[in-house]
Amino acid sequence: MSKNPMMTPRQRKEVDQSTFAGRFAVKLKAVREKKKMTIEELSEKTGIPQTTLYRWESTDRCPVNEQIVEVAKALGVKISSLIPEE
Repeated sequence: MSKNPMMTPRQRKEVDQSTFAGRFAVKLKAVREKKKMTIEELSEKTGIPQTTLYRWESTDRCPVNEQIVEVAKALGVKISSLIPEE
């Protein structure tokens, strides 16, 4: 039985760190993983849908300021730890 080439796992695109959204994505994922929190757990603590959090980590979308504040509180970090440097 041969494998169907169309059934391979979807590969994640490389994060474009030349944009604010890309740098934010990298920081958010790094902080979340350092805190050993899943996207599901972060969603429960913030009330932000999991799909939105996934998009933030893949740079499809970028949060508004109030959402960054909520995520920082849920992760127990300062807001500045999530804001990428220029």
